Amino acid sequence: MKSGFVSIVGRPNVGKSTLLNKLMNQKIAITSDKVGTTRNNIYGVYHEKDYQIIFVDTPGIQKERNKLGFLLNKKAYESFFNDLVLFIIDASTSFGPNDQKILDKLKKDEKEVILVLNKVDKLKKEQIIKEIEMVKDLYNFVAIVPISSLKGDNVKELLKVIKENLKDEVKYFDDETITNVSERFMVSEIIREKILNKTYDEIPHSVTVMLEKLEFKKEVVVVNALIIIDKANIRKIIIGKNGSMLKAIGQAAREELELYFNKKVYLELFVKTIENWQDREKVLKELGLTELDE
Repeated sequence: MKSGFVSIVGRPNVGKSTLLNKLMNQKIAITSDKVGTTRNNIYGVYHEKDYQIIFVDTPGIQKERNKLGFLLNKKAYESFFNDLVLFIIDASTSFGPNDQKILDKLKKDEKEVILVLNKVDKLKKEQIIKEIEMVKDLYNFVAIVPISSLKGDNVKELLKVIKENLKDEVKYFDDETITNVSERFMVSEIIREKILNKTYDEIPHSVTVMLEKLEFKKEVVVVNALIIIDKANIRKIIIGKNGSMLKAIGQAAREELELYFNKKVYLELFVKTIENWQDREKVLKELGLTELDE
């Protein structure tokens, strides 16, 4: 058996979590087009007869504006110690300073890197060739693989390249393990995903979700969750006119949770303001933002 830990790194919004879900052929991590969506190193354990690949989805590396930002970058950089790194860039935009910063760190650590050009479905064939030419000499990459994580284009080829570069011969997890996230964590993340997908750009760093109750009854799953925001004006956005936004968030979350549990879900959402919660270490720990890696 060949195995190994494979980090998925890159700046925000390049499609890291979408790629993890596509590689795993199921939803492991939430996705949105907002910066700051992923907040933990999330494992997806891929099983095949002769292979076990532990994919590690990481927060997008970005400018640190508070303790939360510092924590997210710390988690992402910790994953650089894994055997193999998938460095994801958005091929539909220019290779920028944030990409270069990540690459410089990878160079310094002399990591084995597969460069993944994502979102090539937005480009013509000649543009893809041009993009490869522009980046191929930036580092001694193990391989350069153009893909579309959203559509699944060339993902099988990427998986083949990964398998060819696995070096361990250890079975790290049993066949039933597919991720390191708990049900409680996944429930809170699904709710947060619906908030991100239904609100504005300023919301991601301003909101988090804390699960207060997860109870399994005979015919229903009871969920009580606290939506925590850092400013009163954000509260207005989350609740909406006559509660319309909170209702929409709750409906979307409930529908996905019922698919997740294959059971009827009774969901109650509450909103609480904790000013500057992103800079309060005690609050960050209480919210469980560090628990997956500790």
